[in-house]
Amino acid sequence: MEARPRPAVGPAWPALRWLLPAAALVFQLTTYAGYGFFRDELYYLANGRHLDFGYVDHPPLIGLVAAAIRTLLGESLFAVRIFPALCGAAVVAVTVELARVLGGGRFAQLLAGIAAFGAPLFIGHFGFLSLNAFDVLVWAIVWLLTARVLRGEDERLWIWIGVACGVGLENKISVLFLGLGIVVGLLACGRVGHLRSRWPWLGASVALLIFLPHVLWQVAHDWPTAEFIANARANKMLPHAPLDFLSAQVEMMGPLALPVWCGGLVFLLAAPSRRVFRPLGWAFVAVTVVMIAQKGKPYYLGPGFTLLFAAGGVAWERWSATFATRTVRASLLAVVVFGTVVALPLAKPILSVDAYLRYAERLGVGPSTDERKELGRLPQFFADMRGWRELAETVASVHAQLPPEDQRRARVFATNYGQAGAIDLFGPALGLAPSICGHNSYYLWGPGDWDGAVLLVIGTDGEVLKQAFKTVEFGALYSFPDCMPYENNKSIWIARDMIVPMEAFWSRVKNYD
Repeated sequence: MEARPRPAVGPAWPALRWLLPAAALVFQLTTYAGYGFFRDELYYLANGRHLDFGYVDHPPLIGLVAAAIRTLLGESLFAVRIFPALCGAAVVAVTVELARVLGGGRFAQLLAGIAAFGAPLFIGHFGFLSLNAFDVLVWAIVWLLTARVLRGEDERLWIWIGVACGVGLENKISVLFLGLGIVVGLLACGRVGHLRSRWPWLGASVALLIFLPHVLWQVAHDWPTAEFIANARANKMLPHAPLDFLSAQVEMMGPLALPVWCGGLVFLLAAPSRRVFRPLGWAFVAVTVVMIAQKGKPYYLGPGFTLLFAAGGVAWERWSATFATRTVRASLLAVVVFGTVVALPLAKPILSVDAYLRYAERLGVGPSTDERKELGRLPQFFADMRGWRELAETVASVHAQLPPEDQRRARVFATNYGQAGAIDLFGPALGLAPSICGHNSYYLWGPGDWDGAVLLVIGTDGEVLKQAFKTVEFGALYSFPDCMPYENNKSIWIARDMIVPMEAFWSRVKNYD
């Protein structure tokens, strides 16, 4: 492998290493409540009750995490949101360390850590249980370890890169884009010596070995994730033109932080003093191009920005050294912090609905979504946190009106995993049995021991139900303000005595999207 001078790392600042991550953790845990459980959190908790090597729409790690949360802490809203908050603190710590490895001093590390702490997308990701919180952390760790390899440290670090990528793949398969980007970056910069070594290939083998159980699960279940992705692209995801995709990054990372991460990318691609790290810059570019080509949602690129925040810190530390250092640096920090404060109520539901709407109106911000869904007054991210307990209570009120024998035999049919997850989380305390549903992994879990006698159905057309049941009657109407419009004003039906075979009924309700 070609000999290259090893750039010096920046000085360690122990107080910064601990204080910023601790501040991020405290912030998330003191603002955890929001509007309640998010739709996907309810589904992930259900995953934890049905442990497997995979799910229709994602690999198995989130199910293991949810099971661990339930076993160790219970399923309260606070308990569920501790792990993502810890991920947020860890991301800040890793970003600070990455800035140090890239050669940054105290200001570089401080700016990088504040940018990672305050990015609106990250504030949202680390505020609820999701694949995304763990995904950002995995990418940050891989960036850090790869930077250490590039600066000439022990090549056996490729093994740990493989471990991180393998665990990341068990969380979200988009980590494949990261691996591809790193390979492209090495080739683009002529760093093929790394690829001639056995260590990156051993690392890739480790990643594949960790990921293999999920691949085998996909084979055994006829590749349900491929069907899910195809359906989502065709029916749910909004298309994004390349410029729209890129402009969304500015909004998600904070418009006032644009000089930091843009400066970081320029620094990685052009600074002679950091040529050794140039493959990382081209890796980010390659990942961006692939995600645009694959028509991914804009937030899929978010985990890549820990690299740019770290590099941006180093860039501005060096550039500002030629000017009035304290003024430039203090101004830049102030701008980034101010941008975070302004964006905070848009990134996390810390205001009441009415207060949020007034605030958003003043900023000229309207509701938004990445999906083909009708919106109400709130953006989808906020609206999907509203009304789930109330839905379970409405269904329970219908259940309570049934004769005792019907109550014993009744199950609840939900039309999507949010509804099903709400019934499964809140229902037991209300006297409801576990839900059945045809949406994503709920379809694979099947109807269980339901005998077809009594079914409480959320939201389906009553006339359609009459094609499958002897009798169908109206039970109640569920309404809740400012939830997603397609979840509001849903009829709860009481369907009795199914007249079609269970297998035929179940095949009709399958819905992978």
